[in-house]
Amino acid sequence: MKKDFISIADYSLSELEAIFDLTKELKAKTKRREEHHLCKGLTMSMIFAKPSARTRISFETGMYQLGGYALYLSPADIGIGKREAVKDIAQVVSRYNDIIMARLFEHIHMEVLAEHATAPVINGLTDYNHPCQIMADIFTVMEHRKNLNDIKIVYIGDGNNVANSWINLASKMPMHLILCSPSGYEPDHKTLENARNTGISQIELLTDPKAAVKDADVVYTDVWASMGMEAEARARRKVFLPYQVNSDLMSHAGKNALVMHCLPAHRGDEITDDVIDGPQSIVFDEAENRMHVQKAIIVKLLGKA
Repeated sequence: MKKDFISIADYSLSELEAIFDLTKELKAKTKRREEHHLCKGLTMSMIFAKPSARTRISFETGMYQLGGYALYLSPADIGIGKREAVKDIAQVVSRYNDIIMARLFEHIHMEVLAEHATAPVINGLTDYNHPCQIMADIFTVMEHRKNLNDIKIVYIGDGNNVANSWINLASKMPMHLILCSPSGYEPDHKTLENARNTGISQIELLTDPKAAVKDADVVYTDVWASMGMEAEARARRKVFLPYQVNSDLMSHAGKNALVMHCLPAHRGDEITDDVIDGPQSIVFDEAENRMHVQKAIIVKLLGKA
């Protein structure tokens, strides 16, 4: 039976751990320049409604390293949900390719794509969640922390798709997760309720950034206005300015706190240069790990490991 990667919430802890184990193995082989053509002769369509440098580079390069081929389809190539029905695209592309990665605006389009595709579908991002990013994020934390015992992760900023994916992860892996957003900008309520009902993690909503980061192991932030919200950027900047991750805020966190950002960063807005380029930052480690984690997801979905 076909399995997709649409949400972390769809996976068990043991399945997530298997992906991380494979990620570690594939990353080591990449660093040794050792061939690992587990997907030789296989192809992937990459459907982009939302452009992204990191997503394209990491998936395309990753598929090449696996011995396969990735085809980039821009918004002009496929007007998903506009020029052609999503279910039609799903069925046609599945007949050409072995696996599909899609980076879309509307999450419902991702669900319809997965429902009608006979090839496995990977969620490269929607307006609701960003599962590959958070898989890379927590893998990066594990590399630096060695274990996740009693870990406190603090997300500062807009309750967006990245925040929702952190909540989904907290429904599977035990952690103390704090989401600190201005009133009215909280993450999805249903996602939060579902995660809390599992009893796996302690999940809090706070509005005071300095109180939130106290004793934090990880301080994480993202842009204040996501792609498609450009018209709101000026108004949002006024609301979110007190939530900037800067040296003053980090002085209230744990002295060994790691700083993370999913990129692209609006330097001088949600994060300052001295923090993102500072010794506590692991931002570019997590960016690199997107490729390694995504390779493991591809291999797992294609049944090659």
